[in-house]
Amino acid sequence: MNNMFELRADLRNNFGKGASRRLRRSGKIPAILYGEGIDPQPLVLGHLEVLNQLKNEAFYSHLLTIDFGNSKESVVLRALQRHPFKPTILHMDFLRVSADHKLSVHVPLHLINEETAPGIKHQGGVISRALINIEVSCLPKDLPEFIEVDIINLGIGEALHLTQIKLPDGVELSGHVVPGSEQDTIIVSIQHPSSGEVVSSEAPLTAQQEPAS
Repeated sequence: MNNMFELRADLRNNFGKGASRRLRRSGKIPAILYGEGIDPQPLVLGHLEVLNQLKNEAFYSHLLTIDFGNSKESVVLRALQRHPFKPTILHMDFLRVSADHKLSVHVPLHLINEETAPGIKHQGGVISRALINIEVSCLPKDLPEFIEVDIINLGIGEALHLTQIKLPDGVELSGHVVPGSEQDTIIVSIQHPSSGEVVSSEAPLTAQQEPAS
């Protein structure tokens, strides 16, 4: 996968909650870049630029380029903290990536053949999505923007589990997931209209909440 997203950043020199609040008021986002045995690098990003990039679902699982100072580094988004009710990004974490080191990333799932699935076309069922993204492990060159989940053979009352989806070459599920185990969770099922509902797919939030300092 090539880097199609590039963010311009500045080095961050002021720290603490007060400094972070001042940055946000000026339209900036405090961020941190870490990984690969290198000291963490505090950064500052432009809020409007980031918001525009986040409109693209691929941003969450794609390799990104951060341009700061005299350096350009390949990274993935590791954590994203949003304001609880305002359309504001409070803090971002980025992880450096190395071409020869595997990384774990949440990748969105795209359903295909929804209209032709027997449970929908012939049995009047509805789709119930339990997951909109999954965590995979792979080398950066093999990182997919999304993974297709084909439900063409799915009937009403049936479900697809994690271990039943076809992963791209070089990509595997993070962790050891045994078919039929508790970890082999349902991704999608087709249910009777009275008990199921269609869950709309939105850009996955791959990040955990992080301190906003």
